[in-house]
Amino acid sequence: MPITHGQPGWRTPPGTFRVTFKNKHHRSSLFDNAPMPYSVFFNGGIAFHEGSLAEQSHGCIHLSRSAAQVFFGSLEPGDVVQVVR
Repeated sequence: MPITHGQPGWRTPPGTFRVTFKNKHHRSSLFDNAPMPYSVFFNGGIAFHEGSLAEQSHGCIHLSRSAAQVFFGSLEPGDVVQVVR
């Protein structure tokens, strides 16, 4: 599945994490109220969410709308996720 990840200076941290919360209509409190649809947070402010597949993020993992919907519908707080390079 295509994704984009954190740009230089904002690298997405690799590791094993637990989902902490989800928000279908989340907006960034750090980056100009940017929309982050279907957010699944797993490491502080880092999340899987719908986002551009042409541009790197500020640390989150961008997914297509359909992939973000699947992640949002499948993952629950407490579930284990793994980020690898």
